[in-house]
Amino acid sequence: MTIARTNEWAGAGFWLTPQQNSLKCVSLFGDMADINNAAYPLITEVYLKSEVIHVLLNQFESKLTTARLVGDSNIECHNLQTDSRQVQPGDLFICLPGHTVDGHDYAAKAVEAGASALVVERQLDLPVPQLIVKDSRFAMAVLSDFFFDSPSRKMKMIGVTGTNGKTTTTYLIEKIMSDYGQKTGLIGTIQMRYDGRTYPMSGTTPEALDLQRSLHDMVQAGTDCCVMEVSSHALEQGRVKGTDFRTAVFTNLTQDHLDYHHSMEEYRGAKGLFFARLGNTYADEASRRKYAVINADDPAAAYFISVTAAEVITYGMGEKADVRASEISITAQGTSFHVDTFAGSTDIRLRMVGKFNVYNAMAAISAALVEGVPLEEIKRSLETVPGVDGRVEAVDEGQPYAVIVDYAHTPDGLENVLRTVKEFAAGRVICVFGCGGDRDRTKRPLMGKIAAKYSDFVLVTSDNPRTENPDLILKDIEQGLIEDAVPAEQYTLIVDRRLAIHEAIEMASPDDVVLIAGKGHETYQIIGTTKTDFDDRIIAKEAIRGKSN
Repeated sequence: MTIARTNEWAGAGFWLTPQQNSLKCVSLFGDMADINNAAYPLITEVYLKSEVIHVLLNQFESKLTTARLVGDSNIECHNLQTDSRQVQPGDLFICLPGHTVDGHDYAAKAVEAGASALVVERQLDLPVPQLIVKDSRFAMAVLSDFFFDSPSRKMKMIGVTGTNGKTTTTYLIEKIMSDYGQKTGLIGTIQMRYDGRTYPMSGTTPEALDLQRSLHDMVQAGTDCCVMEVSSHALEQGRVKGTDFRTAVFTNLTQDHLDYHHSMEEYRGAKGLFFARLGNTYADEASRRKYAVINADDPAAAYFISVTAAEVITYGMGEKADVRASEISITAQGTSFHVDTFAGSTDIRLRMVGKFNVYNAMAAISAALVEGVPLEEIKRSLETVPGVDGRVEAVDEGQPYAVIVDYAHTPDGLENVLRTVKEFAAGRVICVFGCGGDRDRTKRPLMGKIAAKYSDFVLVTSDNPRTENPDLILKDIEQGLIEDAVPAEQYTLIVDRRLAIHEAIEMASPDDVVLIAGKGHETYQIIGTTKTDFDDRIIAKEAIRGKSN
C-alpha cells in the first residue's frame, strides 16, 4: 500500500483537494476539548507549498490492530477533521467524545458536508464506511501521525513542561537554536511561529490532529527544530501521543489545575507521562539519543528522574547539578549570574529580572548544550533576549513609578514575581490580581495570602471569571487575607479589572511598583461565556496617561 502525495499549494488556513482543484478553508486548529466548539480562529492565508495526501481507508485500518471496518475499504480520504463545520468532500471525520458534547452527534452533519468515512467508537446509522475503534482519541493520534508521515521524526523536538516558566523557556531555547543556524518552529501559549510567520494561540498544546498537521507544515517549510510547550492537560488527554520528542524539559511543579487533576499526585503523574514516554531504548547515533532535562532544586525532581529511561541532565543551584548557577545579582535592569556546566563555565547577564528567570535560562542552557551548541554561543543569545510578552513586562510611559504586567496566575508564580519586585522596589509594592473562574478554587485564598505578604497594598479584582459569580471569586481570595489577619486598610476588592488597574496607578507615587498579575499577554477577558477585548498593558497605559493629565 502506498500513499499518494502530490505537491499543491496549501496551508494551515487552506487545503487543496484533488477533486475540486480549488482552495478551501480549514481550521488550523480544531477543538481542544469539545467537538464543534471552535477553540482557535481560522487562519486564511496560503503560506507554503504543501502536499495533498490521498490515503485509502484500509490503510488507516491497518494501523489499528483491533479496529473493525464496516463498508468499502477502498474509499479514498484526503484530509482528517474533528470539526463537522470544516468537513469537505473526501474528508475522514473522527468522532471525538468531549466534555460537554459528543462528536458522534455531529457525524450526520459531517456526512452531509461530504465526509467519505467516519472513525467512531460505536457504529452509526449513516451511509458511509466506518472505522470502529475502542478509543477515537487514541485512533486520532495514530492516524494523524500516519497521515502526515510522522513529521516529528524529521525535526529535533524539544518539549517543555512544568507549572511555571514554560513559555519563557521555550522562547529562550528557540532563540538559541535560531542564532545557532537552525530553522526553528515554536508552539506555545502565546503563539505558533515558523517560516517567518506568527499565528495566535488559544491554549497551550493543540489536539493531536492539529499538532501533527502543524508539524507536517513545519517540515514542509524546512524546519530543523521545533520547541513547544507541553501541558498536563495535553499529556492526560493524549494530545502529544505520536510526537517523537528528543528532549523533555521540566521547569517546576507547584499548585495549579487541581480542578482538573484533583490532587498534586495526579498532577505530577500527568507531567510524568512526558518523561516516561521518551522511550526505553538507547541509540548509537548521538542525534537520536533522548534526554530529560530536570530542575534538580524542585521537590518533584526525583520522581521525574525515576520514571524516565532517558539520559538525565540536571540544572539548579545545588552543588550536584550538571548545570549550576551561582553569584546571582538582580536589579531592575536585569539579572546576572555565573554558570558552571559539563561543557564549561561563563558569566551571563540577562535583560530579564528575577531568580525564576535564572532557572528558565538554565533549562534553556541545558537543552541547548545537549544539541551541541557551544556555551559561548548560548551566552550571546541569552544576553540579547529583551523578554517575553506578558512576563515581567514593563509598561513605560515615562512615569516616575514602575508598572509591570505578568502572567503569574498560580501561588508559586505570584510569589516568584512579587519576591523579585520586592528586591528592586525603592518604594511601595502595589499588587493588582485575581483568579480565574471555573478553575481551581483552592488556590484563591493562598494567592490572597501571598499577595498580602509581599505587597504594601493589594487590589483584588477579576481575572477571567467565566461562568462564576465574580464577587464570590473575590470573596474566596479575601478569605486568605482574613485568615492572615491582614488589616482592611491594606487591601480592597474591586470586581471591575479596568477600575482596579486605574485605582492602583492613581495611588502610585514616585519609586513605587505597580504589579498587574494574572493575565500577562492575554488580550481578552472572559465574563460569562463572552470574550471581550481586554489587555492589561493597554489599560495601564491609559491609566498612566490619564493620571499624567
